Amino acid sequence: MGVVIPLEEGKNKQASVKPLVDLTKADMERVNQLILSKAGSDVQMIPEVANHLISSGGKRLRPMLTLAAAAMFGYDGDHHIKLATSVEFMHTATLLHDDVVDESDLRRGKSTARMIWGNQASVLVGDFLLGQAFKMMVEVGSLEALDVLSTAATVIAEGEVLQLSVAKNMETTEDDYLQVIRAKTAALFAAAAEVGPIIANTSKAERNALKSYGMNLGLAFQLVDDALDYGGKAADLGKNTGDDFREGKITLPVILAWRRGTAEDRAFWRDAIEGGQSDDANLERAFGLITRYGGLTDTIARAQHYGMIARDALAPLPASPWKNALLEVIDFSIARVS
Repeated sequence: MGVVIPLEEGKNKQASVKPLVDLTKADMERVNQLILSKAGSDVQMIPEVANHLISSGGKRLRPMLTLAAAAMFGYDGDHHIKLATSVEFMHTATLLHDDVVDESDLRRGKSTARMIWGNQASVLVGDFLLGQAFKMMVEVGSLEALDVLSTAATVIAEGEVLQLSVAKNMETTEDDYLQVIRAKTAALFAAAAEVGPIIANTSKAERNALKSYGMNLGLAFQLVDDALDYGGKAADLGKNTGDDFREGKITLPVILAWRRGTAEDRAFWRDAIEGGQSDDANLERAFGLITRYGGLTDTIARAQHYGMIARDALAPLPASPWKNALLEVIDFSIARVS
């Protein structure tokens, strides 16, 4: 069982992604149509595997960021549709690959693609989606947008490898952890937000504002996800609570509990994480230690810190419904633990 973490600011409990959903609804319908079209193939298994994950109920926050970031600067062409679809395909490919690397059984409440079609199909269909994403980027014809998204793809892969290198290593520092989530999660958020102003031909300052917003929103989002693994519900996570513990992932709640604990506590963590003794009894003890040493509340405090940086990044931009919706996404991302 997890521990529900109350937020200090009651207003955050009302935060919703709905304003962003409503503003981007028409464009997201076009994105969804393009997703279905580009996920198609004469090879029957490709659309089967792709659509299994694509239709599984994710909020598609990242492509909505691309659409909103373009619209808030008055963009009125069609390129944002292809870029948003590229962003979603990059994200979907990452999930397919992640589930293989992490040996995950559940994704968004459903069996993972690897559990149904196997690891090889999951990896190869992920590669197919990446290929389709890059084809659409080329069709847009913006070298700057292509550079931003292709760089993000490289950084994400580096983050995956870095996470592997620190897995089951209790000497992992908070700085190491932040480096992993900055690459694995925040880089795509940043790229998704940055390509909007690029195709809208905005100033360098406006482009950097959206990039900073996306990067810090992504950090906050992942910090909350990692707290939810020890303090949430499977329905909210899209996976089983405690999966990070079972997989030996070193996330911030664990790092804080390890560093603040006694020698006996640290011996437990070594046995559980490095020694693979991650049964239900040890998971319960891990919950207890993380709660005792403030691992959850301080992880959320870190998320709120990055959320404030994201908010400040947008502060110089003119007021608009788009800006308000993007600001509310910050509160929504953090309020998921309430």
